[in-house]
Parts: sequence; C-alpha cells; structure tokens
Amino acid sequence: MAARIRKGDTVFVISGSSKGIQGEVLEVRPKEMRAVVRGVAIVKRHCRARRVGDESGIIPRESSIHLSNLKLVDPASKKPTRISFRILEENGKKVKFRVAKATGEVIRG
Repeated sequence: MAARIRKGDTVFVISGSSKGIQGEVLEVRPKEMRAVVRGVAIVKRHCRARRVGDESGIIPRESSIHLSNLKLVDPASKKPTRISFRILEENGKKVKFRVAKATGEVIRG
C-alpha cells in the first residue's frame, strides 16, 4: 500500500487528546499503521540515568498516533486535505504521485 503520510510531512490531528494540533511527522511505522508527530500525544517517561551525563527524572516524549487520526496539510492551501494517487509521466516514465483532494495539486516529496 502506498504511503499517504510520510516522514517530514506536516499533518493535522483530527481526533484524540491532541485534536486540532499541527505537527511534523518524525517517524512512520507502516506495519503498525502509526506515526510519531512532533508535539502530539505527549507522554511522560520515568527514566534513570544509565551513564554519567544522561538525563534522569520524568521526561516528556512523543508517543505514536494512529494514521487514521491524521490528515495531511496541503502545502498550497495550508489546510488539511484527503489524499489520492495519480499516475503521471515524468521524464518518459510513469510515476505515482500523491494528490490533494481539495485542490487537485500534486504533492511532491
């Protein structure tokens, strides 16, 4: 299955405890259908210092969020949009691109 959301994309959270927040995708886990987004789903981890100089205490970290709770932010209109795919020719080869449903713009990257 093609990836609708990729690392580095800006996404909008549509449901859950972080609803309404935009953030950058740090990591995508396709087998689990989850993604880690900067500033979304913050959890607190109790960590002990393992080596000299390591941070210890209660450290806030981003947890993963299900891909169905995210919408890609269209780079052209800066609004959340659904994604479709279109096969276009580029340099004589057929290439599959992501396309924003709202504007019809091709999303590169």
